[in-house]
Amino acid sequence: MSTDYEIRFAIDPAAAAMMDTSELRANFLIDDLFAGGEVRWCYSHYDRMAVGGAVPEGGELALEAIKPTGTGFFLERRELIAVNIGDAGTISVDGAEHAVGPRDMLYVGMGARDVRFGGAGAKFYLVSAPAHASYPTKLLQQSGAKRLDLGARETANERSIFQYVNADSVKTCQLVVGLTQFAPGSLWNTMPAHVHDRRMEAYLYFDLQPDAFVVHLMGEPDETRHLIVRNEQAVLSPPWSIHAGAGTGSYTFIWAMAGDNVDYTDVEKVAMEELR
Repeated sequence: MSTDYEIRFAIDPAAAAMMDTSELRANFLIDDLFAGGEVRWCYSHYDRMAVGGAVPEGGELALEAIKPTGTGFFLERRELIAVNIGDAGTISVDGAEHAVGPRDMLYVGMGARDVRFGGAGAKFYLVSAPAHASYPTKLLQQSGAKRLDLGARETANERSIFQYVNADSVKTCQLVVGLTQFAPGSLWNTMPAHVHDRRMEAYLYFDLQPDAFVVHLMGEPDETRHLIVRNEQAVLSPPWSIHAGAGTGSYTFIWAMAGDNVDYTDVEKVAMEELR
């Protein structure tokens, strides 16, 4: 078994505006989260969110402490949501085993010591943030998520947003996580765009075909940049940045936020004519 991590430092908007493509990718794109038989982490200085991947490949992978958290075990001062983007798997939390099906999410609260990932075809996307209280472990499924239908076919952004973490589902300290699916023929996500200065966000794009990609827009509204993002790659979005994009084919993405509050509607909308 192997656990690996990297650290990403916070970048201010003026510095980001001066970056070339390779610098933008090195600071904001995570292109190697998933490896067989490994747990991998990208530890971000944006609200100290950690984004990771665990691929058991039929074995068992333990959630181990990493140096950046400075704690004896990973969830000593953190909470976690694990999203299964693969086949059915299991997550054991302090000896209690939970069946986690495709597109299920498992919330694990602060203080859980022994967390293990299993399943021959399971692939877990992990998001973690600092916590101030301990809440119970809970399985979250798409059928129980709050659904918002937004956009229109005419603007190619007809989509359904599934808020897995909502007022009726689970109590969290910081994490707000959900999934967005598109109607046939729609490719634009999060457009019209917005920013939220009180929270960072991470996107994981998946369900893309091998030759497809998403053009992910980032940056300040009047100083936008872009990243080419392929299947099962993630993007870190600073609080000052828009986060939107369009794909060359169908895709799904998971969004996860952490910061000062868990209010999904706490955003500053950007008018279409303001984008540059």
